[in-house]
Amino acid sequence: MSPTPLTADFLWQDGSWHAGGAGLSVSGARFAPASGLAGGERVGRFVLPGMPNLHSHAFQRAMAGLAERRGPGEDSFWTWRETMYAFAEAIDPDDLKAIATQLYIEMVKAGYTQVCEFHYLHHGPRGVHYAEPAAMSLALIEAAREAGIGLTLLPVLYMTGGFDGRPLNERQQRFRHDVGQYVALLERLAPLQNDMLRLGIALHSLRAVPEDAMRALLASGVCRELPIHIHIAEQLGEVQDCLAVRGARPVEWLLDHAEVNSRWTLIHATHLTPHETDRLARSGAVAGLCPTTEANLGDGLFPLATFIDAGGTLGIGSDSHISVSPVEELRWLEYGQRLITRHRNVAARRPEESVGTALWQRALEGGALAAATDIARLADGARADLLVLDDRSPLLAARDEADVIDSFLFAGNTPLVRDVMVGGQWRVRDFSHAAEQSAAEAYRVVVERLAAA
Repeated sequence: MSPTPLTADFLWQDGSWHAGGAGLSVSGARFAPASGLAGGERVGRFVLPGMPNLHSHAFQRAMAGLAERRGPGEDSFWTWRETMYAFAEAIDPDDLKAIATQLYIEMVKAGYTQVCEFHYLHHGPRGVHYAEPAAMSLALIEAAREAGIGLTLLPVLYMTGGFDGRPLNERQQRFRHDVGQYVALLERLAPLQNDMLRLGIALHSLRAVPEDAMRALLASGVCRELPIHIHIAEQLGEVQDCLAVRGARPVEWLLDHAEVNSRWTLIHATHLTPHETDRLARSGAVAGLCPTTEANLGDGLFPLATFIDAGGTLGIGSDSHISVSPVEELRWLEYGQRLITRHRNVAARRPEESVGTALWQRALEGGALAAATDIARLADGARADLLVLDDRSPLLAARDEADVIDSFLFAGNTPLVRDVMVGGQWRVRDFSHAAEQSAAEAYRVVVERLAAA
């Protein structure tokens, strides 16, 4: 296949803008050298790498907005969780595929080109196993294929209902595997991997995976090279329970009992001491931050400035999908810090540094590491993912390369991602995805039935 040269005025490469010229070409699903190639398609003025979404629970998109009515007492993450469990009760593989396809198309249109799916809805109601044990995982794989997004599938090990080892309740039985069943699921899925599909492992949380099970899993051959994700220290109640049962805070305990390194992504990690923050940063693990969901659930605020100053790596995810936009995640990552510190431009740690470029580059690098992909680079050999900003938009009028990303992130809510390429194929052109109408109709049918159940 002959390489196809692409031209742009500016390409985002290695953390800064470079005059584009004929700086890119696409061969199959990957970027190839462009030198010596004549002509080519001018794709736009400003071209960015696609953004990885490092944390997703796809089925929760269908309940966005349905948990905003006050209960009889003080509402919290734990009351929201009961609403979520009730909603998830009736979802089957066909439903999950329809919901995930709609969500993944929304992601691609917003500028996400890879999603880490933290997938724990494995079985049928009350834990009855499907004839195909991987049925729900396969539904997600098919949804990603139809949407044209890269998928890092993270099947979740979920065994107990608390640090004290209590059994899962009836609604949680859909999530349950023992270690042997879980390894068998990974072995079933591993041969399906390709350039658009990566496999990883997810420990739901320390409260859901006993220490002996964690050690057995991490020692198994199928897991030794895979990325590892875990929910941790999201809620103060979780921190208190871990202290009571294990005698240490969750992040402290994990760092003391596992070889935490760049293979690991710690989702939320909201409640950290300064010592934990420093240790987490030095470990090389990715902090997986989901600001819109963390705000929606009342989780708290991550110690961003301290973590960055310690050399920490971070990425962003849309988690429960009350918002599906890297712009909004990054904006609220910064705004939350401004509210708690009462200072501006917190993520920019050096004089004259741009907040937008600092956030975008950090999220690219951390997200790609968490997703086990190379999509954060517009460079030879990387998967050919890119975003073209709408230089016709009034929001980018009179903006040059010095301030275009700041305007992209902080100038309003008008979509500015005009075109999206994933794996060498245009998935979005002029704000439109070829499958969006059919996916929206299938999604609507499913959600209307679930709402009536």
